[in-house]
Amino acid sequence: MAVSDLSPALRASASLRPHPKTRPGYGKRSVPGQCPPPEADFTLLPERERHIAGYVDALPEGAAMDIKSLAKSQPLYGQMAVGSALRALGVAGHLRHVRCLSGEGDQVRWVTRTFWSRTAHDNEWWTAFLAAEEHHPAPQEATEAVALAPVEAPEPEPVHVPAQPPTLVVPQQRTAQPQPGLSPAFAALARLGRTDSRLALSAADCAALEQAAGEWFARGVDADYLTHALTAGLPASVDSPFGFVRRRLHDKLPPRLPATTPTPQTTPVRRLMMECTECGAPGRPEAFHDGLCRPCRELDPA
Repeated sequence: MAVSDLSPALRASASLRPHPKTRPGYGKRSVPGQCPPPEADFTLLPERERHIAGYVDALPEGAAMDIKSLAKSQPLYGQMAVGSALRALGVAGHLRHVRCLSGEGDQVRWVTRTFWSRTAHDNEWWTAFLAAEEHHPAPQEATEAVALAPVEAPEPEPVHVPAQPPTLVVPQQRTAQPQPGLSPAFAALARLGRTDSRLALSAADCAALEQAAGEWFARGVDADYLTHALTAGLPASVDSPFGFVRRRLHDKLPPRLPATTPTPQTTPVRRLMMECTECGAPGRPEAFHDGLCRPCRELDPA
């Protein structure tokens, strides 16, 4: 039987070489809901596209889909031929190249994926599919862990250890427990005299005014705000720092801000951009036709 009489999947597997896998999150992604591969897959495609389609269809999830890796793993076609075949498969409705955000927190990164469909779909189907993908929660990428076989350590030989002389145990002196820290209000009042000597307060003054200053902190201000409000526009001399600070704590008390309603924790949404299968230019899925951007379609209207 000639090689050309074989089904695309068989010819692809016959020439299959070890194919590299990308890092987690990259590479081939099959669209959901595909039927098992029948023998008549890709029969309407030209010979080259039929072979590349059968080869790509047999690749596992996460396999590298760049032109260089595909051309290196199968011997029949070079990089230019593979690139042209991928472009034709995109026009035929079997694949779309996309960029999407993956990860969480500081680990968010752009990844490149190729969505593959054994069944050809039109532009409307792909636009709806990619729109749904963009609003679905980004899947947690599995990390491959390599399990190392435990190495059995040899049994230790008995070693004679000379007897050590008894060590003299010196009783440790008990250290004094640290005093609890001062409240932010008390500390801010105590530092007023260092900011401006006209408002130097004693420890008893700070303790008496601590509750009034604490109300400022309860309303969302910090120590710098409190210090600036109490020391701004001081007269040339202050006869009673305690009375002056007490009056300003009362007169300049900031308003209580309305309670903010906490926003519910939402699952991060994956932002997605499509790539032109010819030049790789990114854009919104609805701006592409047959997987091609407008400049590439204008260069080759057919």
